[in-house]
Amino acid sequence: MIRRCRFLASAAVLIVSAVLITPCLCAAQTSPRGDSFDVLIKGGMLYDGTDQPPRSADVGIRGDRIVAIGQLHRASAKSVIDATGLAVTPGFINMLSHSEVSLIADGRSMGELKQGVTTQIFGEGSMGPLTDEMKKHRMDQQGDIKYEIAWTTLAEYLTYLEKRGVSQNFASFIGAPTIREYVIGLEDKPPTPGQLDKMRELVRQEMEAGALGVTTALIYPPATFAKTDELIELAKVAAKYRGKYIAHIRSEANQLTEAVEETIRISREAGLPAEIYHLKASGQANWPKLDQVIAMIEDARRQGLKITADMYTYTAGATGLNSCMPPWVYDGGAEAAYKRLQDPETRKKIADAMRTPSKDWENLYMLAGSPDQILLVGFKSDALKAHTGKTLAEVARLRGKDPIETIMDLVLEDRSRIGTVYFMMDEQNVRKQIRQPWVSFGSDAASMAPEGVFLKSSTHPRAYGNFARLLGKYVREEKVIPLAEAVHRLSGLPATNLGLDHRGFIKEGMFADVVVFDPQTVADRATFEQPHQYSIGVRHVFVNGVQVLKDGVHTGGKPGRALWGPGKTK
Repeated sequence: MIRRCRFLASAAVLIVSAVLITPCLCAAQTSPRGDSFDVLIKGGMLYDGTDQPPRSADVGIRGDRIVAIGQLHRASAKSVIDATGLAVTPGFINMLSHSEVSLIADGRSMGELKQGVTTQIFGEGSMGPLTDEMKKHRMDQQGDIKYEIAWTTLAEYLTYLEKRGVSQNFASFIGAPTIREYVIGLEDKPPTPGQLDKMRELVRQEMEAGALGVTTALIYPPATFAKTDELIELAKVAAKYRGKYIAHIRSEANQLTEAVEETIRISREAGLPAEIYHLKASGQANWPKLDQVIAMIEDARRQGLKITADMYTYTAGATGLNSCMPPWVYDGGAEAAYKRLQDPETRKKIADAMRTPSKDWENLYMLAGSPDQILLVGFKSDALKAHTGKTLAEVARLRGKDPIETIMDLVLEDRSRIGTVYFMMDEQNVRKQIRQPWVSFGSDAASMAPEGVFLKSSTHPRAYGNFARLLGKYVREEKVIPLAEAVHRLSGLPATNLGLDHRGFIKEGMFADVVVFDPQTVADRATFEQPHQYSIGVRHVFVNGVQVLKDGVHTGGKPGRALWGPGKTK
């Protein structure tokens, strides 16, 4: 039986199977209970993930499930949490996490736990499937964190991470660029019919093993080499397993509306929901396009398409410094790119392309508007780490070179993408996106801690502050949306969009992913100058019924699980 959840923000996306949503509709206990629980959270204001107004209620946890909600005055428990004056909510879901490697280094995930995140969703690419050559390439490209690649498929990686022990749940989409590299390589060429069949088969295998759907990042090689028809064919396979398509769209700037239309087309022709990663309009000339994009998405949703988006709460993005160069530079992979950068004639062509406005590719150098708006945060080479935290303009002056020449020199010397922050979005657009009921939130970053290996490089503050910034700056201080809606958009909405089993709500029968925080103090503290700073205000976090954060301190618990997509058959 299919039911409509009347309490969710947007009716267009909120029809899900009774298997997933029935627990959301269970009535809470309103009479005194004398039960015994493993954990009893008492006296808090309950925001249950539905965006309905909060209510005073206790929450009883037994094992890994929420088993009672109400005025549980006579109940007893092994552990009692006094939540008086605090908000009690479902655990938050990071719709775009890049913690695949950071969790290998530190399974605590403190940067996100301190914001109430209990589930991380991996995407844009994926940690499998991998050929031996792909494994070697990834080993060669490792930066501060060194690790063995002890898996081949995506499902094997997720199982590896779970066995290793982490404090949060996690799930992943299968990367279309990963599939492309596995079958075609790193060259800019279309698949042959046989290769496309092989790509479809790999998607099928990973969907049956539990992937959430197909993901891609269409401004980066080799993903950018894929044409729309190729993506539709892969998405059709995911659709057979109730999967989703989720993408860093082909342009967030000069071709923004065309890229949104491509995403809508993929959803329509492949017959599956689609989500836009980190919705934005990049570059000042493109800021006015956001209104049209919102209108396009809402029109598609009125037509019955399940189009959603996520975002981070900052006006700067972060990616590689190599993204200032045209994609053809990386046709054939990184080694081919380094050879081109060493050839004077080709190097001049690259520089000319970087200086020329174009709709054919995402020129982040021009979109930032100035080398002063480009901040260098992550080098692989120890010899270049002294430039960490400097702008491109500063490094160019130190070297006595043009900024564009400096970009090419640095990428060639570091033999990496070089982590870079680009200031290129509009604060008013950030608020406008937050107001959209179909927008959830993702950090687009790795979860870190201000210690050990993570201090070898800088980062974007979103790694430590994206979710707390929503609750502090945009909810409490600026009142862009109410707290109940923010909690829904951090929990119930993404859980429903993803089809996560019994997650995202505080209802009887749900898994006990629960956060207790102070809505009067929750705030981000990370800045672009000093990003390695924890957010404040989150007191307690439970994952699968186990307390992993107690009074803001990690307990040592690592109960995180791999969450599998609805198509899992093995």
